[in-house]
Amino acid sequence: MALPPPDPQFVLRGTGAAVHTLHFSCREESDVPVLFSGSENGFIHVWNLKTHRVDTALDGHGRKSVYCVETMGGKDRLLSQGRDQRICLWDLAEGRTSVMDSVFTENVGFCRCSLLKVAQGRWLMAMAAKALEEVQVLELPSKTSVCTLKPEVGAKLGMPMCLKLWQLNCSSEPLLLAGYEDGSVILWNATMGKALSQLVCHQEPVMSLDFDSEKAKGISGSSEKVLSIWSLNEQQNLQVCKTHRLLNAGISDITIRPDKKILATAGWDHRIRIFGWKKMKPLAVLDYHTATVHCVSFSDHKNPSERLLAAGSRDHRISIWSIYAQT
Repeated sequence: MALPPPDPQFVLRGTGAAVHTLHFSCREESDVPVLFSGSENGFIHVWNLKTHRVDTALDGHGRKSVYCVETMGGKDRLLSQGRDQRICLWDLAEGRTSVMDSVFTENVGFCRCSLLKVAQGRWLMAMAAKALEEVQVLELPSKTSVCTLKPEVGAKLGMPMCLKLWQLNCSSEPLLLAGYEDGSVILWNATMGKALSQLVCHQEPVMSLDFDSEKAKGISGSSEKVLSIWSLNEQQNLQVCKTHRLLNAGISDITIRPDKKILATAGWDHRIRIFGWKKMKPLAVLDYHTATVHCVSFSDHKNPSERLLAAGSRDHRISIWSIYAQT
């Protein structure tokens, strides 16, 4: 039986719009822990998790919705992606608040880009490209094109909906998992542009996915009432392990906690669900928001007892939960 759900530890208000993306930066013990949020009004808010207030509001996307925020090796180097078809790179050191560089994506969808650190100061970034079914892989900060991932002619995958770059270790090939509009997940070699395996996981577009490279196991959600759990064998073939039926349809976001013990889903039914990752055992249903939950994110605190879960919703609020003790 699931535990009685806790209440949020605290709630952040003041974004003035629906919250579409969240990203923590709490690793450096000498720094104040922060949470970045991206909103439908085009603002990125930098929340001080000690005071529960906004330290800085960044405006770089022409008031168009921000749906991806990531840090690049510390909280002063930020990447953000918006509906203005731009990915912005920020240097926030010494109180700076202006965009340092940007990439024009020419993509009209809302597929979040994915980042992977490949060397000190060097990153790969995968993003949905201008051509409907294609994914572009760039190197940052140089913005050099690495390759374009093009499906086979006549594949009819539709748009890429979600992306996850990963590699097994620093000497192995970077790989990309991409979820598509037709319900497929494809594993790509991200430097050679080659499709390695394809699996139909859903009847509807894949809204979100996450992958655990240690267990070679991933999970995806769509607008249906089903979570799909799949694995990658040693021949790099994707295969469905099992499915988990939900009471209510619609998953906006899925994230596996960095310690690989639990995962959280963001639901169209206004709820956050927590599962044990090993056996998909339901652990808690967090019921606080009054509208769709768009995003969930686990904090990267070094000390396990300080780790948090944040959820952002269409109701303009960000709920912060301490669920480490309960799970």
